[in-house]
Amino acid sequence: MAGSGGCRYTDVMKHALARDTVTFQELLSYSKEELGRWRQWFDQHPEALNVKIEIAQASDIRSLLQHIILVELRYAEWLLGEAITPVESIAAQSAEGLFGAAEAALAKWQRLVDMSGDEPWDEMMAFPPPMERLRASRRKCFVHTFVHGVRHWAQLATALRAAGYKQDWQHDFVFSSAME
Repeated sequence: MAGSGGCRYTDVMKHALARDTVTFQELLSYSKEELGRWRQWFDQHPEALNVKIEIAQASDIRSLLQHIILVELRYAEWLLGEAITPVESIAAQSAEGLFGAAEAALAKWQRLVDMSGDEPWDEMMAFPPPMERLRASRRKCFVHTFVHGVRHWAQLATALRAAGYKQDWQHDFVFSSAME
């Protein structure tokens, strides 16, 4: 069909991929942007870490943040083949400690995103103990971690607003600079 004025199959596929694909880099960019806003916000409102909640077995905002960050950090470490960070090593006493760990997690995710080709993303991974019977691709683990974080950040934002701590930005992806 190339010479008949019609479009070639590869052109159609490129268009479909461009339309139907969200890249891991775009999702990671959104996460980085949101994390930066949250860090600035908690620097201005450190007392909000103590707001009492009942979300994901967390009793306060501080412990929910630790949960979100720990999942992001541990999944990245596991997929990179690094030692898994123990819970107690994340300094949850301050926003600085929490967000330092969060930035370290995002840097590890950036290293994973920078891996070339699709082969590493399709690799099936056996989870570390005690969930070693569960298997998932690196791709699925990335999406899980992203969705897990977005879900809990939304819960956190809602809980803080209910406690009188309004945020001064829109959290939705459409308001981010991650994608045109």
